[in-house]
Amino acid sequence: MRSSLFFLFLAFVLQVSPAWAQRFGYIDSEYIVSKMPEFQKVNSEMDRWTQVRTKEIADKHAEIDKLERLYKSEEPLLTEPMKQQRREEIERKENEVKELNNKVFGYNGQYHQRRKDVLKPIMDELSRAVEKVARQKQLRMILDKSSEGLAMIYTDPRDDYSDYVLEELGIDPKANPNQTNTPTQNTKTKQ
Repeated sequence: MRSSLFFLFLAFVLQVSPAWAQRFGYIDSEYIVSKMPEFQKVNSEMDRWTQVRTKEIADKHAEIDKLERLYKSEEPLLTEPMKQQRREEIERKENEVKELNNKVFGYNGQYHQRRKDVLKPIMDELSRAVEKVARQKQLRMILDKSSEGLAMIYTDPRDDYSDYVLEELGIDPKANPNQTNTPTQNTKTKQ
């Protein structure tokens, strides 16, 4: 009797479990964002901003090099207090450049803050599109394949919803054939 109840329960579970199965999918956000024209614009803007700041820092390094060369050429003629004053000036300028470099490009520096600020609208738009695709395709969860904290060892191409998200954003997934970072093929087989 117990074994027949067990087999009856097992048969019930095996028939019902597909209905209870949760649906998952994944996207490649790097691929999606690389196809967004807004991202290309932001990237160009950030490149120009970086070039200006890098030149500013390089100019300050050149100024320090000039001061060091001048000091070395005049060193035999300088008194000890004058030498000390010049070395302190060079050291002060070196510290200023280090501080500027850290302020601009360091952790939580201007570069990272600015990039975060200009990417926020793009990431918000991506998030809304992902949410809409998840609802349309009745997915319980969408993972991001390009996330650093998530290791996806194997992914079935049928579960890649990147192209659906691109379509939701109004972007042709087949555009920009020169892109090197493309999602897996056969993504349109899902219903």
